[in-house]
Amino acid sequence: MSEQPILYWMRRDFRLADNPALSACVGRPVIPVVIRDTETRALGAAPAFRWGRAVENFSKNFAALGGQLVLGSGDALEVLTDLVARTGATKVVWNRLYDPQAQARDCEVKASLKARGIAAESFNAHLIFEPWTVETGTGGYYRVYTPFWKAVRERDVPAPLPVPRLTFPTDWPKSETLADWALDAPMQRGAAVVGQHLLLGEGAARARLDEFLDRRAARYKDERDFLDLDATSGLSEPLAYGEISPRTCWHEGWRAMQGSGGKGAEHFLKELVWREFAYHLMFHSPEILSRNWRPDWDGFPWARDPEAATRWTRGQTGVEIVDAAMRELYVTGRMHNRARMLVASYLTKHLMVHWQVGMDWFADTLTDWDPASNAMGWQWVAGSGPDAAPFFRIFNPETQAEKFDRRAVYRNHWLRGAGARDFAAAIPLSWDLADSPRPMIGLAEGRERALAAYAGLKG
Repeated sequence: MSEQPILYWMRRDFRLADNPALSACVGRPVIPVVIRDTETRALGAAPAFRWGRAVENFSKNFAALGGQLVLGSGDALEVLTDLVARTGATKVVWNRLYDPQAQARDCEVKASLKARGIAAESFNAHLIFEPWTVETGTGGYYRVYTPFWKAVRERDVPAPLPVPRLTFPTDWPKSETLADWALDAPMQRGAAVVGQHLLLGEGAARARLDEFLDRRAARYKDERDFLDLDATSGLSEPLAYGEISPRTCWHEGWRAMQGSGGKGAEHFLKELVWREFAYHLMFHSPEILSRNWRPDWDGFPWARDPEAATRWTRGQTGVEIVDAAMRELYVTGRMHNRARMLVASYLTKHLMVHWQVGMDWFADTLTDWDPASNAMGWQWVAGSGPDAAPFFRIFNPETQAEKFDRRAVYRNHWLRGAGARDFAAAIPLSWDLADSPRPMIGLAEGRERALAAYAGLKG
């Protein structure tokens, strides 16, 4: 065994199983490195808080194997080159990310390390199908989900890798601590509340997957939209931080589909591919993160109404299903997917507030925040994104509540029950909230106003 260590740069891959970069370290002492650089400093309050919990949890699991995590702050290249000098490492490995900032950073790091004579290698661990591996018949990228799903459905997917047998150096470089980073601070009072709702770590993620596929997958397609049921996989959070691999989910989902899971398990696979499609779009059209994916939307007359946006973020719209969902988000760091569509539709269509306001709020409050899924979801609902029927889909919150929360279990919990008390314990003391706020606009009036604005955009 060579005694020259390998630096393993961790970003969103906090697991041992099916971790290609970590497996590439077998046979050499491995030093895992976590860097709080510009990109991680830019994370919103809840994603940074959850990322810190992922680091902490993995550190404990890694310590049980006899290893340590080395934490450092600053420019990623500078931290890595300093560690190379201090440890004698001759290679740096990592698992790839796909947002434009990470791509630019990683390309610079790889080129600079190689120029210094340090080997650098990256791997796929965050996706099933990397964006450049899926092309249309003419060589372009897919802009519509269904053809994308058909293109990848029957592809061979490599089996997940086992937990590698690792070795460690006898001397470890000095490390910063998570306490130094104070990642909980922006959460204020909310940290203690949201922390109770985390699905944290590799073991918990795998247990959740197994339980979902064994007990609920068969009913998933029929029940996943009901707000009062625990019918979804709940895996968006561990997938976002790499505490479970999408390949593991894919293979287990296929097994369930061929067994008792049937059509429900197949729909679970489609949701995994919806996540893949979001990355496909982000990679090939990175403008989806910051401006209208459809350029013809640049002239849409979004309302400039800060009060409307504030009332929406605080669950004070006066529309019960919307306000309940916004409270769920603030208390748990997550939101049911059906509720995400409802609150996004209400903000962008009934209130006509720009989708980026909602996207930014989710980026600050979601513990399962994912750059590609967040951007695509908001633009899809708003009408400016990849949807075959972009604007005419205006959800009526009242009829949606009657359909998907028939007995008002969800609304009562978040507006009048234990969820309401948790919300009061999590919010800043400066928020002055009304008990029963009046609706800001009639639902029919809001719908007609939005459709008229859209008609004006199309001329």
